[in-house]
Amino acid sequence: MKKVILFAAVVSAFSLASCKKDRVCTCVTSPGGGTTVVTYTASKSGPANAACLSSTETSNGVTSTTTCTLK
Repeated sequence: MKKVILFAAVVSAFSLASCKKDRVCTCVTSPGGGTTVVTYTASKSGPANAACLSSTETSNGVTSTTTCTLK
């Protein structure tokens, strides 16, 4: 009985852990509407989310905004 409980606990721990999988970051820049897609292979959600960042830049008086989403 103890072995069954231990086995169930180990399986539960692995199922709750964040798994590594391919994550896709899609960024849309406006004005202009350019789209950039980056794939993070075998990545956990936290590091991929940290790398997939939205930003705002101003150059020569023109402000461009890049909005990124992680899928």
